[in-house]
Amino acid sequence: MPSSPKFFNARPTHSKRATVALYSFMLIGVAGFVFWLGVVFGARTGFKCGTAGPVKSVRVVWERSRNGDGRGGILSEGQKRHKVMGFVGIQTGFGSVGRRRSLRKTWMPSDHQGLQRLEEATGLAFRFVIGRSKDESKMKELREEVAEFDDFILLDIEEEYSKLPYKTLAFFKAAYALYESEFYVKADDDIYLRPDRLSLLLAKERSHSQTYLGCMKKGPVFTDSKLKWYEPQSNLLGNEYFLHAYGPIYALSADVVASLVALRNNSFRMFSNEDVTIGAWMLAMNVKHENDKSLCSPECTETSVAVWDIPKCSGLCNPEKKLLELHQLESCSKSPTLKEDE
Repeated sequence: MPSSPKFFNARPTHSKRATVALYSFMLIGVAGFVFWLGVVFGARTGFKCGTAGPVKSVRVVWERSRNGDGRGGILSEGQKRHKVMGFVGIQTGFGSVGRRRSLRKTWMPSDHQGLQRLEEATGLAFRFVIGRSKDESKMKELREEVAEFDDFILLDIEEEYSKLPYKTLAFFKAAYALYESEFYVKADDDIYLRPDRLSLLLAKERSHSQTYLGCMKKGPVFTDSKLKWYEPQSNLLGNEYFLHAYGPIYALSADVVASLVALRNNSFRMFSNEDVTIGAWMLAMNVKHENDKSLCSPECTETSVAVWDIPKCSGLCNPEKKLLELHQLESCSKSPTLKEDE
């Protein structure tokens, strides 16, 4: 038969238990006091937990940074950049309210939840990018639009057509500071875009980490000051432009943008035209020029990524109306992401 269970009578330990209990209560009390202090002072200083997340509308004062990390002092210490596959900055201006209205009725969602769903589906984040104006009435209207739609990045740079190269550099620096992305896309507000196809294009396997992606072109340098595309520094360029991407849409890989961010602003040569300026910088870097005609399609096709009226207009002619018309076409808005045989 199994032996009877044995019982051990431990020696009394009342004094040790009391000591342990006393220390436990003291620790709980101290922890509670510290937590209370954190709540009180956290509320006063505006500290919030879990602030990381999708970047909404933000004002960027990138020029004032002295921290040397290329982030322009935009993010708080310890706050991480929002991670996406691609960031698309839609360049816009104060006279483009109608264009933005049409875009929000077509391929770009009109609310933050819609933008977030689009980001989750494609890996792409979209924001309008605009500078500032000395006209207070224009700034007031912009603030109202920002409050309503919350889909802007506001650059601390004068919004003028003649300063587009400066705005473009400011955009890439701000985008790099806010987003950890594989590609940074500059797009104009007068093109019809298929975000799903753009996502696939950016996600392609590439052997070169420094990529300059766009619809590439060459052409004569305009030396007549009466022409729209006149280049005052034409003597540095010769008779024909070097290979560079059309301005309505192009993309730079993260390594390329990181190199731009690392350089001082006054170390760049600025030409009159923004697309030529970017192209000149790319010549000075060891980048792969990737020419893709799907970014400059004159009509919606089963492979088009960006549609605009090339070569008649540098974008869509009459974009406010044309954007809405294109979106009604099944070939533009409802055709499959990939060709049927793929």
